[in-house]
Amino acid sequence: MENKERRVGTVSRGIRCPIIRQGDDLSVIVTDSVLEASEAEGFALRDRDVIAITESIVARAQGNYASVDDIAADVRAKLGGETVGVIFPILSRNRFAICLRGIARGAKKIVLMLSYPSDEVGNELVSLDALDEAGVDPYADVLTLEKYRALFGENRHPFTGVDYVAYYGDLIREEGAEVEIIFANHPTAILDYTGRVLTCDIHTRRRTKRILKAAGAEIVLGLDDILNAPVNGSGCNENYGLLGSNKSTEEKIKLFPRDAQPLVEAIQKNILEKTGVKVEVMIYGDGAFKDPQGKIWELADPVVSPFHTVGLKGTPNELKLKYLADNDYKDLSGDALKEAISKSIREKDGDLKGSMASQGTTPRQLTDLIGSLCDLTSGSGDKGTPVVLVQGYFDNYTND
Repeated sequence: MENKERRVGTVSRGIRCPIIRQGDDLSVIVTDSVLEASEAEGFALRDRDVIAITESIVARAQGNYASVDDIAADVRAKLGGETVGVIFPILSRNRFAICLRGIARGAKKIVLMLSYPSDEVGNELVSLDALDEAGVDPYADVLTLEKYRALFGENRHPFTGVDYVAYYGDLIREEGAEVEIIFANHPTAILDYTGRVLTCDIHTRRRTKRILKAAGAEIVLGLDDILNAPVNGSGCNENYGLLGSNKSTEEKIKLFPRDAQPLVEAIQKNILEKTGVKVEVMIYGDGAFKDPQGKIWELADPVVSPFHTVGLKGTPNELKLKYLADNDYKDLSGDALKEAISKSIREKDGDLKGSMASQGTTPRQLTDLIGSLCDLTSGSGDKGTPVVLVQGYFDNYTND
């Protein structure tokens, strides 16, 4: 029988799994779930398929949890328990509110400094148009809470309906701490209030720490410095501390997974032994994409993929087909055009960086691209597919 030309490229499948509990062996569960899905749906695994596992079930299986009291104890021990400047937090009930509860429980007073017009990942406190109308320069002006309210009133989040300024202030007071709220974008503004600072930004934290230390701050820590070791037997994350954590209950957080490189390698080994196919495996959290409507950048985790097999290192090395069709081979069509483009792909350099024929391709890390695809596939709600199988991602136009 004549082989038919392949008509399908990349496929992303959500894989249903059992509900994961602490102590479960994910290397077995993930392997079995993928193989059972393959049998049930009638698809075969191929070399370089990607099995991606959401970070939440990895941390859950590890039992990597901590309590608000654990956070409070660590903050008190490291920042002194008096007045603490808490700067540049993101506006999130799931991501930061429970951390703030622990921070406030570990201090007598919190000076909360919010960046504006939006937080680091795009949650807006006030619009740029409103700033322009009020004549406020966010790069230079420090606003008190009173000034902010007088100029801009109450601003509720467009998706959640929460007034985060009021919400965070009330939360701190509920924990018995005094609170003062200011709005500023330069880290050193906090030093007019306190020299003990906990910077809560995610991707800009190293720069913020450097600036504060150079300006003479007494103590400078980031969220990555809180619960970076166990407190009273709690979970922790040596690399990221509280970064990447999520609310679990009103008094407990789930931390970012730790020490999971052996897990991804074990799954790769299991699949190879059972099928003879060498897949790649990664753990993923937030995707790295921006919502065009709300202007919110999804990436509240410190990285998209904290652990992955070695075949997922690097960036794509792709040619832009429409560039070749419109330029190098503009006089060709039909089978001649197909063969010319296929020949270019087969003969492409190992590194196309800077090549005109690669312009417009996506020069991002493979794990960031695949992790974003997986995050969109698995969703954040009740799909029940915490494992995603991506097939054909590394194929190109010449693969049958």
